[in-house]
Amino acid sequence: MTTWVNVLVDCPGVDGAFTYGVPLGWAVQPGDLVQVPFGQNQVGGIVLSVVAELPEDLDPDQVRPLGEILSHRFFSLAYWQLLERVSHYYYTSLIQVLRTALPPGLLQRSQRRIKIKALPSQPLSSKPGPTAPELAQCSPQAQRLWHLLQQSPEKDYSWRYLQQHCPKSQTALQELLQKSWVESYLRPPLVNQPKWRQAVILVQERGDLTPRQQEILTYVKQKGGECWQNVLLKDCKTTLGTLKTLATKGCISLIQRQQLRLEQGIATPGDRPKPQTPDQARALDQIQALTGTATILLHGVTGSGKTEVYLQAIAPRLGQQQSVLVLVPEIGLTPQLTDRFRARFGDRILIYHSALSDGERYDTWRYLLMGEARLVIGTRSAVFLPLQNLGLIILDEEHDGGYKQDQPAPCYHARTVAQWRSQLENCPLILGSATPSLDTWHQSQAGQAIYLSLPERVHGQPLPPIEVIDMRQEFAQGNRSIFSKALQGALGQLGEKQEQGLLFIHRRGHSTFVSCRSCGYVMDCPYCSVSLTYHLEQLDQPAIAHQLPHQLRCHYCNFSQAVPPACPACGSPYLKQFGSGTQRVSAELTKHFPHLRQIRFDSDTTRKKGAHRELLHQFAQGEADVMVGTQMLTKGIDLPQVSLVGILTADGLLNLPDYRASERTFQVLTQVAGRSGRGERPGRVILQTYAPEHPVIQAVQQYQWHEFAEQELASRQPLDYPPWGQLILLRLSSLNENRVAETAKDLGEWLQNQFAQDTSLSPWQILGPAPATVGKIAQRYRWQILLKSPLRDDKTTVHLEPEFIARLRQVCPKDVRLSIDVEPQNFL
Repeated sequence: MTTWVNVLVDCPGVDGAFTYGVPLGWAVQPGDLVQVPFGQNQVGGIVLSVVAELPEDLDPDQVRPLGEILSHRFFSLAYWQLLERVSHYYYTSLIQVLRTALPPGLLQRSQRRIKIKALPSQPLSSKPGPTAPELAQCSPQAQRLWHLLQQSPEKDYSWRYLQQHCPKSQTALQELLQKSWVESYLRPPLVNQPKWRQAVILVQERGDLTPRQQEILTYVKQKGGECWQNVLLKDCKTTLGTLKTLATKGCISLIQRQQLRLEQGIATPGDRPKPQTPDQARALDQIQALTGTATILLHGVTGSGKTEVYLQAIAPRLGQQQSVLVLVPEIGLTPQLTDRFRARFGDRILIYHSALSDGERYDTWRYLLMGEARLVIGTRSAVFLPLQNLGLIILDEEHDGGYKQDQPAPCYHARTVAQWRSQLENCPLILGSATPSLDTWHQSQAGQAIYLSLPERVHGQPLPPIEVIDMRQEFAQGNRSIFSKALQGALGQLGEKQEQGLLFIHRRGHSTFVSCRSCGYVMDCPYCSVSLTYHLEQLDQPAIAHQLPHQLRCHYCNFSQAVPPACPACGSPYLKQFGSGTQRVSAELTKHFPHLRQIRFDSDTTRKKGAHRELLHQFAQGEADVMVGTQMLTKGIDLPQVSLVGILTADGLLNLPDYRASERTFQVLTQVAGRSGRGERPGRVILQTYAPEHPVIQAVQQYQWHEFAEQELASRQPLDYPPWGQLILLRLSSLNENRVAETAKDLGEWLQNQFAQDTSLSPWQILGPAPATVGKIAQRYRWQILLKSPLRDDKTTVHLEPEFIARLRQVCPKDVRLSIDVEPQNFL
């Protein structure tokens, strides 16, 4: 070995690089995916650098050689720089960033296994090994281990399994190894492997075939000369023997081929570009003129045709053999958007999100590494896909919180990572929204992003008027329903007008909490410091809901229990549900409007793969009159038949302990209102609230985005809240309540001392420590410390040095978990 490499190994609890030797004749370079010996295991790793000389304190004889090169040039230079930047900015080890970026299972540890060895004088058979007298001379533990191995059909077990089922297994194993009856070996990591299937290939046609054989050849010819064997057998109702006869005659060939496990959408009719409005044409002209990196804010009101701008901006990039990445915040958006894109661009589209199987994600990665220009639509993790020759990145609904990862580390924001990738790949980035995030809006106003506006809807339809209903007056007038009189009247007319409506509420479930009316006891989660939410099971059949078991569920740890017949504290039978969720809205809708067909669209009804597409398709086909849903309804869904939108509890979003509460409330309410009146019929929005005079409600009613943004930015500036400053949230958690509280206070004091002593840290302020809003989740008690800093004079953020973060982690004891969230979006 004349050269060595520094390798980042994938081993839990291990950070940093390790040095390995490169065997003679091997060509290795940074970015190669390798397998290396690590302890007694073989683990995956990434080559960081190649070195010609070893450090003086490192003995060459102690350096172990590489085990195997799994993939050459797995990362391009720009891609590698992106991962390093994510690691640096979000204070996360590079290997953890790699685990986030790579498809599942690509880096895994090898497994130690023990198997019965074929003896030289006795080949391995159904009963290999020693004779009975020879085995009787062994210790009872060795005999036990031998019999366990004999029970395996392959005469092979993992070492972990044998340790669990055999006492003193290490001594027993050594005894069997000395007698050469067994062998210990390492099985390489079982990463996702390519899927192979039998294919039928047309070779030639002949005239001496039977009509049945000729029919099979005609079928293969119609399929382009090749097809999968199992599909042919089913469609032609033939047998494998018939195919083998045709193969013998030289008409077809039966071969093994790889099948890429890619998500297949439904067949969609072709689509052509739509005529451009003047605003769309101006926006497209500016986008097409861009040749290098640039950030564009495409600010278009709901229904203004942002998707059509995306489609027409993508077409020339694909024509130039450039790849395009389109990010969406929610899996629920993917089917509808995918169908529209597939109608325009055919099979050049790939889909990538967390609901895909491991095999589908693995094959999507392999496919992208082949180098063809592709259009990929995916959720936030797709920002790390290895697209070749990237020409354009699009973030649809860029304001959405779904682009931010809270856990596990790295707590990255896909919008920030996409901006870095735009710079490294030298391509434009389009951020599209009807209600931009104030961070992006501020960038555009400061000249850091190009601002493009689509102020009017396509075909000139007006934005639907928003009618604000004061629910205090409804209560005073004796209305105890969750529906105002105006909303009741509008719902009653849906059937007559043959129109559709959406009902929005920000919570799922039936009721927010269950309380005893005698003593006030609230049913809480035993593992989290939150109340349990009341759920009706299988409410897709509301007529029989009273016959079904009712459940209490925790929306944080997923604990569930049946509703008790009496109060656990006082024994009173008077337990009552309070608050509303999608299930209660659905039940009330059935009670008051039994003639209306309904669909519930929330995370409970869309857990099954393909459920998003199925429910949206049913609603679009007119199989329901009303769709009841949560914020999933606000995320870019295009339903031209909807003429009515009812917003049931607008105040719930306003009262969250978050400085972004007003911004998010404006975004959600404006987005859901924009689902109405997108077709030929005029829309109507009924917004129910107990605070009609609130400035946010007033701004939403008048669609006053610019005025709202100016006021909200002005209120944040004196406090140095983003976009005028930077936040870092330190989250601490432990199974011991006192331990995490003491650690938080000690860490707060340590930070105060460090900031006072080091002038470079003086801009930072410390808020806390304090218990988290939700003080316990999944039995772990939680505290947090918020660090806040204004921007530098050049408007850049102040970054804490890696050495400081390393010392910070050392201060935190091992039994207290510390996570660092840069640009936090969730403060609960």
